[in-house]
Amino acid sequence: MEKHTLEPFYNNDSKILILGSFPSVKSREVGFYYSHPQNRFWKVLAYIFNEEIPTSIEEKKELLKRNKIALFDVCATCDIKASSDASIKNVVPNNLEEIFNNSKIKVIAFDGKTAYNLYQKYFKDKYDVELISLPSTSPANATWDMQRLINEYRVLNKY
Repeated sequence: MEKHTLEPFYNNDSKILILGSFPSVKSREVGFYYSHPQNRFWKVLAYIFNEEIPTSIEEKKELLKRNKIALFDVCATCDIKASSDASIKNVVPNNLEEIFNNSKIKVIAFDGKTAYNLYQKYFKDKYDVELISLPSTSPANATWDMQRLINEYRVLNKY
């Protein structure tokens, strides 16, 4: 059983909540979301919001704040092999109340189908917000190249 060790990232102005399934091994080591060097998350966000690609955790947090984005994951604990979403079992979901009570979330965007499916299983209809299932930015999702990811993630610009 692995435990989620990252704090939710948000502030009072956050309007977009991006939920993943569970942090990768690398993200848990580094202590911040989407830290695997091959993950395309930060490049995609930088591109769609016309920003420099952040490298430090502080730069990543500033990009999120400027664009009113909150980050968290669906799973608080789960059984997982390495960083494989396909292996996730025995999920205990995270508590999302803190984020919803202290921000202005209007939409939840999911980084990958697993996050979306887990949310549907544990939180279906709990929050009155729009839900957007997006493709995973993980390097394991090799069928999606950068341009296709960017085209899909552009939907976030309207919030």
